[in-house]
Amino acid sequence: MIINQFNRRGGIIKKKKKGIKIPFYRYNELIRAPQLRVVSPDGSSKVMTKEEALKKAEDLGLDLVEVASGTKPPVAKIIDHGKFKYELEKKMKEAKKHQKNIVVKEVRMRPSIGEHDYQIKMNHVKEFFEHQNKVKFIIFFRGREITHAELGMQMAERIKEDLKNLAILENMPRLEGRIIALVFSPSPQGKKKSTKGDTNAKNKDQD
Repeated sequence: MIINQFNRRGGIIKKKKKGIKIPFYRYNELIRAPQLRVVSPDGSSKVMTKEEALKKAEDLGLDLVEVASGTKPPVAKIIDHGKFKYELEKKMKEAKKHQKNIVVKEVRMRPSIGEHDYQIKMNHVKEFFEHQNKVKFIIFFRGREITHAELGMQMAERIKEDLKNLAILENMPRLEGRIIALVFSPSPQGKKKSTKGDTNAKNKDQD
C-alpha cells in the first residue's frame, strides 16, 4: 500500500525505487550440508555426500544448487546456476509487474467547510476513484469545535451518502481524539459504469 507524502510546498516526496531482491540459494562450495538428495538433469534423484554431488556436477559442466534447505536431507539440483538465477529474476519481475499497488489519497476537511470547497474536494475524490485509488477522509476539529462533535458526524454521514454509488466504506466513522476518519475503496460497479460509458463514447465516435 502506498500513501503519498507531501513536502511543505505541497510537492510529492519521491522515494528511490528499490530493485528486486532475489532470494539467495547456496551453491557449490557454499553448501553446508554434508549429505544431499541430488536431482540430476534427467530428473532422477539420489542421496549422496556433498563431495560426490559436487564431483558429479563438475563432470557434467554444471553447478550444484541447494533448492530446499528445510528438508532432511536438503535437496540440491545439478543445473546451470547462472541460468537458474536469471530465470528466477525473470519470474519475480513478471510477478511484480502484475502486482497491483494500492494508493491511498488523503482528504482533510473541517466540519465548518464551505459548500464550494466541499464540492471541489469531492470532485478530486471522484477522480481518485476513477484511477482506482483508495481515499481516506479526515474530518478534524480545531479549538472549541470539538464541543460540537455531532457536526463532524453529520459531515461523515453526508460523505457516505454522496459516495454510496461510487465507493465502498471500509470502516464505520467514529470520533478518535479530535478527528473522524473514513476510508473508502472504489466500487467495482462504479468501474463498470465508467467502462460502459467509455465504450458508448467510442461507439459514437465511430458512427
